[in-house]
Amino acid sequence: KKKLTDEGMFDESRKRRVPDTPVRIALVASVESAAYADFVKILSARWPFVELHVFDTQVQGEAAPEQLVRAITKANEQSDLCDVLVVTRGGGSADDLSAFNDERVVRAVSASRIPSVVAIGHEIDESLAELAADLRASTPSNAAELLVPDRSAEQATLRALRDSLNSSARS
Repeated sequence: KKKLTDEGMFDESRKRRVPDTPVRIALVASVESAAYADFVKILSARWPFVELHVFDTQVQGEAAPEQLVRAITKANEQSDLCDVLVVTRGGGSADDLSAFNDERVVRAVSASRIPSVVAIGHEIDESLAELAADLRASTPSNAAELLVPDRSAEQATLRALRDSLNSSARS
């Protein structure tokens, strides 16, 4: 952590703004995980208009860091880049989450051409990859909540605006 901190990898000044309502999301996760299911469920319920590009990868174990780097790299090599890159996995022990403290993964997140959101584990967990990301989400579900508006709330706002305009037009 000290080495990467000294290099400025976690500096606030290098963080980019994540789009308010992304149209295309690159998701790096294990499609068999609860984190994937939670993210997709919340995303679909809140804003079903998103185009999701999934990069399936292992998220723990010896092969996980290299697979994560490959998935992040592949997302960044697409000819038509997504608006945001989300890297996520659910909670677990420190050993389970260690891939997200691997220097290769941290550097891949930091080097991403796509603004990044990283959500690893539960609210109390914090990985180096999250510190390198443009935005840290406390959980996979929180990542979806931060990225897209709530469709129901947006519809309510539009109805209120319509009613206000109709009222003004009658006056």
